[in-house]
Amino acid sequence: MKPYYADGSVTIYCGDALDVAPELHYGAVVSDPPYGMDANTDSRRFSGGVYGDGRRGPGRPWEPITGDAEPFNPSPWMGAEWCVLWGYHHFAARLPVGTVLVWVKRADELFGTFLSDCELAWRKGGHGVYAFRKQFPPPSRMEETGTRTCVHPTQKPVGLMEWSIARSGAPPESVVLDPFMGSGTTLVAAKNLGRKAIGIEIEERYCAIAAHRCSQEVLDLGAR
Repeated sequence: MKPYYADGSVTIYCGDALDVAPELHYGAVVSDPPYGMDANTDSRRFSGGVYGDGRRGPGRPWEPITGDAEPFNPSPWMGAEWCVLWGYHHFAARLPVGTVLVWVKRADELFGTFLSDCELAWRKGGHGVYAFRKQFPPPSRMEETGTRTCVHPTQKPVGLMEWSIARSGAPPESVVLDPFMGSGTTLVAAKNLGRKAIGIEIEERYCAIAAHRCSQEVLDLGAR
């Protein structure tokens, strides 16, 4: 498959990750998978749909994301030796618990629509990593305040993805794969760390954004 964008460090493919990824060679998978669920918080029972969809405020509908109403299935990505995955509640009963990163977010509620006040990432093997504010010492804490307008509905700070890549356990020479690239924050983070990375995104508009961000090399300080 022909890349949408490529330079000496980053390669971007526009397409379905399930079709593209099997043709690639990579080491660590670091990603923020899209997912949607209703108000039922039991990870073993899904009723479909996206909780709180429709409005982000008066007259401001949420921007739909391809595949967001379907539960995330991580099984195609479990073949990688190192794997950090977001959206933990969709596979909490299927993925053995290993190293955990807790990201305490600034905003936990927006116009009455529930948004979790923290996000978890898993890594196979190792020990738990605490990133709480004060609750459970000794914490491993990183704090960063963004100043730019987000370009994707589920933005993540570049520094957070750098943290995840650096602690993924993957050798520096291995290629980082983000099969749900969004606007390319994982790729920017990998490039900042001097790592090679591959991104896959099904929506071309985000491929264009990611390509632009990656072309700015290490100067980009934006978020997912």
